Parts: sequence; structure tokens; C-alpha cells
Amino acid sequence: MTIEVPWKSGTWTTLPAAAVEEDGRLMVTAVEGSDAWRRTAYGFVHDNEHALLEEWNRERAVEIGLKAEFTREFDQAGLFIRVDAERWIKTGLEFADGVLNLGAVVTDGDSDWSNAPVPEWAGREVTMRVSRINDAVAIRARVDDEPWHLVRLAPFDPAVSAQAGPFCCAPTRAGLTVTFTSWRLTEPDESIH
Repeated sequence: MTIEVPWKSGTWTTLPAAAVEEDGRLMVTAVEGSDAWRRTAYGFVHDNEHALLEEWNRERAVEIGLKAEFTREFDQAGLFIRVDAERWIKTGLEFADGVLNLGAVVTDGDSDWSNAPVPEWAGREVTMRVSRINDAVAIRARVDDEPWHLVRLAPFDPAVSAQAGPFCCAPTRAGLTVTFTSWRLTEPDESIH
């Protein structure tokens, strides 16, 4: 069973420049300089991402659909999971080194970053999906109605509560607007493979 999550049910971690709901979609404009990162390699902490979060029922998967035109370094959007300021995961699309990438940042005190180029996904609808499986979170993605791809399997304490929902950031520019096409709770993945 799929449950559509109303956009008004979430709470922003940091208010965006604008958020407009229209025809079931949410258009979010990021503030220049918004980002989520903790220390690794760069030495800074940024915690002013625009994440619209609600409590994550561990018995359900969370899916976020989005479309965006990423043109500037580190434009990003996708799905955010937050335990607290030191423990969170962001996963989705990010424009880096001149190409669109699919990846994840897993943060437990310090951030790490993994990504892979997906230039053929530009301008298409992308869906990010997360499921809790035992002591892990399985992150999957797909473009349009193509098959799901495993993006990351990350450790995740089964005892902790978390929030989840859509996010976007624009570290290097003003004017990034992301269209979130859906926010759903679905049946979780039954296995990793």
C-alpha cells in the first residue's frame, strides 16, 4: 500500500527562499549558500539545508520524486534522513565537477561522500527510496519507470528514531528551484538484493 504524504505535514530544518505547492507538486527555491556537511576534508560544518521532514515509520520505505535543472557546482536535491545534528544521510542528485551525479553523504560525526555520474538522467524525473533493513538503510534510485539501482547500503542503528523527507541545497548560487513531484510511504524492501 502506498500513502501520499501531504507537503504540509513536514517541518523545515531551514526555511527555503520559497516553497510553492501547485497541482500536487512542491516547488522549492533554495537559499544561496545552503548545504549539509560536517568537517571531512573541507574542515567546515554546514547545517542550513532545506529539508522538509516528518517522523519516519521504520516499517515503511520513504520515496521522494523530483525534477530539477542543475547547472552550478554542488546544486543538489533528493531525500534527507535525520537522527540529529551529528547523524544524518542525504541522498540524491548533485552537480559536481561539471556533471550530474547520483550519490549519498552519510554522516556520523563526520561526513563522507560517494557518487557516480548519471548525465543521462538530466531533466528527467528521479525517485529516491530508502528502507530500513536490520541494522542498515538501503538507498535506491531510479529514473522515470526504469529499474531501481542500489546507491548505498549504510549502517543505521535499528534502535534510533529518525525523520525523513525531501531536501535541496544550493551552496554556490541563488535561484535553484527544485520540483518535488511526490513524497510517499511504501512497502519497504524485503532484502538488500
